[in-house]
Order: sequence, then C-alpha cells, then structure tokens
Amino acid sequence: MDGKVFNRIEKKYLITKSDKKELLKTIHQYMKKDGYYKSEVFNVYFDTDNYDLIIQSIEQPIFKHKLRARSYGGYDRVFLEIKTKMRGRDMNPGYKRRVMITKQDFKELVKGKTTMVELASRSIETKNDIQIAKEIDYLIQHFNLTPKIMVIYNRESYKGEDNLRITFDENLKSRQKNLNFTKGKRDKIYFEDKHNIIMEIKAHGVLPLWLVKEMSRLQIYPQQFSKIGKIYEKIMKEKNV
Repeated sequence: MDGKVFNRIEKKYLITKSDKKELLKTIHQYMKKDGYYKSEVFNVYFDTDNYDLIIQSIEQPIFKHKLRARSYGGYDRVFLEIKTKMRGRDMNPGYKRRVMITKQDFKELVKGKTTMVELASRSIETKNDIQIAKEIDYLIQHFNLTPKIMVIYNRESYKGEDNLRITFDENLKSRQKNLNFTKGKRDKIYFEDKHNIIMEIKAHGVLPLWLVKEMSRLQIYPQQFSKIGKIYEKIMKEKNV
C-alpha cells in the first residue's frame, strides 16, 4: 500500500499509568520500539468558523472526515491529512490520505498564497500526491476551512507483526492561538488527572490473541475518544460557565 494512504482498524482506550506499566511487560515480548519511539506531536485541525466538522464528528454520523496538519517536535516537515471514518464497518473503519510539505509551505498555504496542488507539483513523491492535494484544496475551498485548534501530546510508539501498531499518548494539551508547531507557555492541559493515557491500537486485520488476552485480564475495553472532539467540548463548556 502507498505510504501516503492508510486503510486500517483503529481502536482507542483510556487507561492509567498502572495499566500501561502492566501492558508493556507483555508488549515488550512481542513488539519493538518504533523508529520514532518517543515524539512530541503537534496537530492543527482545520474547521469552519462554526466548527462544523468537529460538531459533526462528535455526533458520530455514518460518515465523517477531518482535515489536519501534523508535525513532530524538531522536524521541519508537515503532513496534511484527510481522515475519514465510516461507522459500523468493523473491517474497514479508518482511511487516511496525506501529503508531506515543509513548515514554510504550510504558512504559505494558510495565508492563501498557494494551493496544495501547487505544493505537491513541486515535488511529487508518489502517484497519489496530486489527487490527495486536489481533495485537500477542495475541502479548504468548499467549506472555507482555516486552522482552528492545535492539539499537542507526547507519544510512545511500538510496532509488531502484520502492521500492528500501539501508541500511548500522554500530556494532552491544546491552544487556539499561535498555531505554529512550537511549544506554548499557555497551552491548556486537558486531563486533570495526569494518570490518564490514551492508548490506540492500529491493525490491518484481527488483533493478535496475546494482546486480546492481556487486555481482557486487565479489563481494558475500547471506547470512543476523539482528542479534538473532547477538547472542543471542554472549550465550549468553559466558555459557557
């Protein structure tokens, strides 16, 4: 499969530091640290002035999509990603398409000085780049999308056989100003309890038996948790207080 297009099952779990410690005892037996084992992840979510995409996602429709820009601490590249999901399709719920650009390219894009198609044309890495760029341009122009919220967290990643991947996201934070892929002194912490960790399992098929057994033993079950959705709800709640 093209490295810019991902089609996989994604399951999320809200766990504690104690759960993580127990899980890692087993994970270390079957999985290896990813090439980017520990990283600080910066995500800028695009939306309308009324936050229509986030609200639609929270309502859990049959079909939903998001547009975000992702970068990693100390890395000059930015991934422009379209994420789509279809509820009820257990074997194929998650689909992601992305194009990589520089941080300077991103600044030009959000200022309206260029388009994704123009940026992708400068350096075509795969045959899908131009098509994905056209989809991004369409979403931005059709829905009048602009960067709205930045979501930041520290990620720990593991990889296993059959494209199995497990990540642990901690220190979830956000901000609505200075969306420039750098650390902010006034970032808002989401979890009041620092022991909360978002674990995500990504797989292209069924989960391995050893993992199913371990999560069953620890009574860890999947649940709905959209980082941007939860942060948006908290922002709205604080505004209405």
